[in-house]
Amino acid sequence: MKNIIQLLLLLVLFTTACDDNILETTPYGQSTSSQFWRNGEDAVAAANAMYEPLTVEDFYGHAEHTFDIPSDDQFRAGDHGEDQAIESFTFDAGNPQLYYSWRHKYEVISRANAVLINVPDITMDQTLKDRTLGEAYFLRGFMYWRFAVIYGGVPLILEEDVLANNYNKPRASLDETFAQIESDLMEAANLLPATHGSDDLGRPNKGAANGLLAKMFLYKEEFDKTISYGQMVLDGPYPLADDFQDNFRVETQNNPEVLFSIQSLQGWRDNTHIIYSTPRPWGGWDFHEPVQDLIEEFEEGDPRLDYTVYKPGDMVDLGGDKGLTEYTADLSSTGYHFRKYSSWNPQGGLNMSHNNPILRTADVLLLVAEAKIRSGQNGDAEINEVRQRAGRELLSNATMEDLIHERRVELAGENQRHQDLIRWDKANLVDIVAIYKKDLGPLKPPRNFERPKHYLFAIPQREIDLSNGVLTQNPEY
Repeated sequence: MKNIIQLLLLLVLFTTACDDNILETTPYGQSTSSQFWRNGEDAVAAANAMYEPLTVEDFYGHAEHTFDIPSDDQFRAGDHGEDQAIESFTFDAGNPQLYYSWRHKYEVISRANAVLINVPDITMDQTLKDRTLGEAYFLRGFMYWRFAVIYGGVPLILEEDVLANNYNKPRASLDETFAQIESDLMEAANLLPATHGSDDLGRPNKGAANGLLAKMFLYKEEFDKTISYGQMVLDGPYPLADDFQDNFRVETQNNPEVLFSIQSLQGWRDNTHIIYSTPRPWGGWDFHEPVQDLIEEFEEGDPRLDYTVYKPGDMVDLGGDKGLTEYTADLSSTGYHFRKYSSWNPQGGLNMSHNNPILRTADVLLLVAEAKIRSGQNGDAEINEVRQRAGRELLSNATMEDLIHERRVELAGENQRHQDLIRWDKANLVDIVAIYKKDLGPLKPPRNFERPKHYLFAIPQREIDLSNGVLTQNPEY
């Protein structure tokens, strides 16, 4: 995938720089719709363009991660006042963090719709056509999934709406939004290959589509379907990496366990989340700092702690003149930083080729384990596979308490915790109000979570205004 990104960007540079007269108004370096969509190369170029918005700062480069800062895992840190309101549940519909990534989700959907409208009519290799269409269905489904868990039902813009120029639509219900996600991911699972060659690593595969389906069905409490679709992943070529930290090393981050991640390539497409979560003296911006409560959740001797966070006394090779450097408590407001999102170049400086994992087989194992436990079955095999890799004692007759613990330590910092707590609170498995009332210190004081208001974030007021009131607000905002 990174080779594809590089080639696409080189093509853009070439086509926009080939005319000596840079003031010429005729756009020789651009393609119109009538000139595009001619062959397989055009189809792949359009598919590649769907990924471009994902890494930007106002999407997975930072903004999308702010929807997890209310959790009990991290302190927002940084200098964004709008983040403080998100963390403390004092935000209103005008908070800019609520719309930063909204527009980028719809940009990905727009590009996916263009692929789904135009690629079917191209004469090209059928296998490549199927893969391209599968990518579009997956990314559209993934965008609507993120919309659903953050805001609930949203306007569904599909191919027929594009063709009819019908963009100002009312919100679909949450059930209708879930139905569209299911339809898109089913299509993706049918069309995508099980695996990709080395030049296309980073594109979604069947495992990514089936894994996200398993997660969606768990949110709907359709446990049998969670188990069924999750098992398709577990029976596929997606084994756990031998070492937990292989999922977060640049050299091994595209291993089969990582079903989907936001790809980054130094000098071409940088994922700024790496900068946001790194100590300022080391070249970062000091956001998303783990809190002591998360540290204490890890069992004694759990090696995942060492690769999840930087702790005082850790020695880190920063490369270049800095070399081996000790992490000290004064580097952070909380005394910790997430380690999962930083790597260093041998010559010094952050390695911006560090990806942002979205879905891993370990996550799917725990989804299946949860579905089994909650439906009266035994989830030991799945939860123990995750624990065994970490060298933890195997469990017998694992409970939901065990499962909740395991998800917290395995997926810490991976943008899961707040939504997990909401899902479990709705099922009366945890008391999210009490959890967020807990005093986690002066940086993370007690906060007031209001049911059902805070199950969803506010629809951005900016979007409601632009729709002339066609778009409606969530209750109590």
